[in-house]
Amino acid sequence: MTIRVAVVDDQALVRRGFALVLGHQPDIEVVAEAGNGLEAIEATRRHRPDVVLMDIRMPEMDGLTATAAILEQADWPLKVIILTTFDPDEYVYQALQAGASGFLLKDIPPEGLPPAIRTVTDGGALLDPTITRRLVGRFAQTLAADAATASRLDALTDREREVLHELAKGSSNAEISESLYIGAATVKSHVSNILTKLGLRDRAQAVVFAYESGLITPGHHDIGY
Repeated sequence: MTIRVAVVDDQALVRRGFALVLGHQPDIEVVAEAGNGLEAIEATRRHRPDVVLMDIRMPEMDGLTATAAILEQADWPLKVIILTTFDPDEYVYQALQAGASGFLLKDIPPEGLPPAIRTVTDGGALLDPTITRRLVGRFAQTLAADAATASRLDALTDREREVLHELAKGSSNAEISESLYIGAATVKSHVSNILTKLGLRDRAQAVVFAYESGLITPGHHDIGY
């Protein structure tokens, strides 16, 4: 299956560079380019890509705002990877809140970009769960648990809540299996059910949800920083 990609950046040279790298991949096709957030929304609606590479700082509408708008409107399994020359923790957290499935710096080696596209297409997240946990924990300290978000936990079984709790700690499937004394295949099934029931795209989104729902709180005794 060919992965359809849209590249969004206010610098034409950067856009063309990414498009050139991806254009040499047999399973990836660049179907659209855009120079700002507003153009990105229109291009995404028109071309319905599988993945959007999204810059953060752009004129007219920034990438984080555009990401939230695009994912809210999309009625197909669209993934967004945030691209930036900056690496402040706040941007990572905001990108995750907006619904992004990944976060990459623009100085990523050319050979690293195609695997990143394939990772998010396959349902993975381009941010280590441990890093995600640290960032969410840092910025969620100022947030109160949202009642509407917390109510969505009712859709989960007790075991699924336990798995989500472990996942939010940055545990791998193998670690969850060992901690909860369940098989690896069962863990994988639980994680899939959790994402489906909560309408989440990937594990990084699940970590954000765990904090924002109040299932896990910053400073919890078994959360390391």
